[in-house]
Amino acid sequence: MQAVESTNQPLACFTEVASVVGALLIGVRDNRVDFLEFVEADRDVQLKRLKATLGADVLPGECDLLASARQQMTEYFAGTRQRFDLPLSFNGTPFQNRVWQALIKIPYGETCSYGDIARQVGQPQAMRAVGAANGRNHIPIIIPCHRVVNSNGSLGGFSAGLWRKQKLLELEARTTALI
Repeated sequence: MQAVESTNQPLACFTEVASVVGALLIGVRDNRVDFLEFVEADRDVQLKRLKATLGADVLPGECDLLASARQQMTEYFAGTRQRFDLPLSFNGTPFQNRVWQALIKIPYGETCSYGDIARQVGQPQAMRAVGAANGRNHIPIIIPCHRVVNSNGSLGGFSAGLWRKQKLLELEARTTALI
């Protein structure tokens, strides 16, 4: 895939990856993974929304980081990768960034509760705020917000659909059962 010439706006390049939870758009900007999105019905509308959100042209492209991200996602879905090794953009509030850092520490194949994460970030009463930060996670799967469940073990929310969250948790459970 050839990179497309952009305007004078900052540039985010993306690639598409097929997966068991649907097509994914993985984007990089400033040598960091900046977003991972589940492709929805109208991809063009989605790309326009991303452009407005990021304040950058969002164009198909190729670079070493995108190739590495695509390879690591393929390995994850094949069950051969449990941890991602990619530079990430943490573009959130200080609280959101702390939550996202805590999410990265949840072991593959395991879950924890919103309350567990709230305690880890030093705000034990902030379960709803943790849920909101999860919903604003712009790099799901790599920052594994799907591993956070309600305290009673039920799935809770997932901005990309509970079926995807269930599928990701099943994938990880199957893989860990084989180890």
